[in-house]
Amino acid sequence: MSVATLIERKVSEAVPVAHLALENESHKHSVPPNSETHFKLVLVSDAFDGMLPVRRHQMLYKVLADELAGPVHALALHTYTVAEWQAKGGEVSESPDCLGGSKHDPEFKA
Repeated sequence: MSVATLIERKVSEAVPVAHLALENESHKHSVPPNSETHFKLVLVSDAFDGMLPVRRHQMLYKVLADELAGPVHALALHTYTVAEWQAKGGEVSESPDCLGGSKHDPEFKA
């Protein structure tokens, strides 16, 4: 099972979903082709009503703890209630391209 499929399944089982969009953004980073290491998750759920964004993220970090401890290097979370999503017009901005910073780059200094 792909990492993306596993993320979608775990989130859908843990949270009542009004809208879920998962994008593999690994191609924007310095990783081998076909990697599943960098994702953007847009999740709309009534379960987020009355919940601060940090609590929403903590909930998802707990659900995806195994993936975040293993194959997933980065997970951009965009979490909304149904009302917030409707107010945004169902739009989320594009993620920026990676600017480098790999420890393997000669200009990187730890």
